[in-house]
Amino acid sequence: MDERLEKAEEEIAHLRRAVDDLSEVVARQVREIDTLTRRVTVLMERAAEAEVAASGTIPLADQKPPHW
Repeated sequence: MDERLEKAEEEIAHLRRAVDDLSEVVARQVREIDTLTRRVTVLMERAAEAEVAASGTIPLADQKPPHW
């Protein structure tokens, strides 16, 4: 019985370590996604500003379709 208990405890320890490792990975990915989302937003704003500066009109992406 001791051997089974020891094996179960060892397996639990490995599983806890795996969960901790995966938790760290997920946390890092959340930070990276947040950073990338902010960068994309800034780039989209810059592109829209450049489009306005170049054409002097409302950016195409912000215009209502003709059927509206």
